[in-house]
Amino acid sequence: MALEDYYYQQLNKYDRQVYHSMLKGLEGLEASFPVPRETPEILSDIFFKLRLDHPEIFYVSGFSYRAYPDADQVLLSPDYLFKKKQIQEHQKAIEARLKRLTASMLSADDAKKEQYIHDFICSSVTYDKLKKQYSHEIIGPLTQGVGVCEGIAKTVKILCDRLGIHCMIAISEAAPEKGIRYRHAWNVLQLGGTYTHLDATFDNSLQRNGVIRYDYYNITDTQIFRDHQPPITPLPACTDSRISWYAKNKQILTKPEDVANRVSQAARKGKDYVFQWRGSYLTREVLQQLCSQIDAGAEAKGKCAAIGLNWPQAVFQVSFAQERPAQVELQEADEGNSEAE
Repeated sequence: MALEDYYYQQLNKYDRQVYHSMLKGLEGLEASFPVPRETPEILSDIFFKLRLDHPEIFYVSGFSYRAYPDADQVLLSPDYLFKKKQIQEHQKAIEARLKRLTASMLSADDAKKEQYIHDFICSSVTYDKLKKQYSHEIIGPLTQGVGVCEGIAKTVKILCDRLGIHCMIAISEAAPEKGIRYRHAWNVLQLGGTYTHLDATFDNSLQRNGVIRYDYYNITDTQIFRDHQPPITPLPACTDSRISWYAKNKQILTKPEDVANRVSQAARKGKDYVFQWRGSYLTREVLQQLCSQIDAGAEAKGKCAAIGLNWPQAVFQVSFAQERPAQVELQEADEGNSEAE
């Protein structure tokens, strides 16, 4: 299953015609254009999926349509965010930005390309707490340096598209009963025939002390759905835990005694240390034991440890300070409940 135009592949033959008609009209910046007749609900669903497959269509927020009795087509009128000339100016600016961003990576392998894209998001994009309209589209991260999950996921996809990595945008359901008011967006990538989750938005939210985090970098279904809601459409199975960042970079610990040694080495260098715990299940008792080991490793080098923990992913970030904080900082990988409309 290729991830290129993933949502197009979910449609039946007739609705693919609707999809193509919409895509042609939107790319042409037409004020209105005919599409094969469908119900309002299906037209909205196709429009939504088309824009997930094609993040370069950043300039449309919705549409209205006019239907005539017994006609086999409807006349669709897009709601453009900008005037035609402005759209074309934005397209030129985005195209120039994409060329600059990808020029040095065209001949790199997929692993380096993926890290480059992830680190660009984490180092160059700020979460937009005001949630402006353009932050839901690639125009926010690429030209304004701000975005919410939807805009970030679309930016990851268009960069992957340009660099030849198969990528789709995943959307999860809201869960008001859990305090999750909006849908969330992230990406699924195909790397060497293996499917994997990448949530650059969540990693962006976890940064401390200038350290880029990789808690949601190439993780499995089991890992991501510890703190993500179910997707609105079936996703390819992501099952290979060997390609996660922490696995490939030997930052997974399974023995408490190894924790003290690694922390001691980091304290000597004075650099933050990040590791993922995959030993016994992370209960409060195990956490206390690990904190004791972290403290011991830091004290061996005359330092005090400040501990941050992403509990669902069991990832620790250990910093070194003059005084030990009173408690572990629970780091919630949450962009502030942003939405994918």
